[in-house]
Amino acid sequence: MGAAWRDHSTTILIALVVLPIGGAVVYLWRRRTVSSREAVAEIGFFAITLPFLGMLFTPQPSPRSIDLVPLHDLPSWFSGDPGTALAQIVGNLLVLAGFGFLPVRFAVLASLPRILALAVSSAVLIETLQWVLAIGRVSSIDDVLINTIGAVLAAALTRPWWAAGRAAPKRRSLPVA
Repeated sequence: MGAAWRDHSTTILIALVVLPIGGAVVYLWRRRTVSSREAVAEIGFFAITLPFLGMLFTPQPSPRSIDLVPLHDLPSWFSGDPGTALAQIVGNLLVLAGFGFLPVRFAVLASLPRILALAVSSAVLIETLQWVLAIGRVSSIDDVLINTIGAVLAAALTRPWWAAGRAAPKRRSLPVA
């Protein structure tokens, strides 16, 4: 946890202080054009996703590396400080967790397989950009796996909320003569 705070304290503070205030302002502004639940979904998506994108693209003072062997990089997360392992697991689960809010706003994404597909492609894009930009990050298939699991878990947890908003319209019955 100490390394996460050392490397990302500014981003963490902005996420904890500025995003709630910004979220309230955006909610008041957006609810004039979309429903309250859609405004909350948009804020949830951005409030969760943006801080992690900031962290993921913060340059590190190390050479870039790549690990394309599934479950090869994961044990290294647990080889040191338990706080670091916790930060790695929870952080990677939360990177795309904001995707769980997307089906509330976009009906086309209202299925777990669609969220899965979006999460996999987004996680691969993130890892590819980290490699191409040479910002001292490890581009790992394990990150793709854990980021995707986080998105699908978040979507599964929010599913009752987005499914309730998509309830089938009631059928009108014709009068019987």
